[in-house]
Amino acid sequence: MATKLYTIEDLLIGKTYRSRTRHFEGEIVSAEKRDGIWYGDNTEAYLIEINNRTLRNKYATIAVRIGE
Repeated sequence: MATKLYTIEDLLIGKTYRSRTRHFEGEIVSAEKRDGIWYGDNTEAYLIEINNRTLRNKYATIAVRIGE
């Protein structure tokens, strides 16, 4: 039986992102892990690119919980 291994980046891409202040929203088109940013235990920081249907894509850094 073959299994597909997913990365966090794979799981983020294609999801809808809505900024906390609701200034913009759109589809996540890329994600990459960021080093040097700490949100707390069991989290990793990711820089995401959001296609918000304008001429320029937006970027945001988000925290992703990993583990328990």
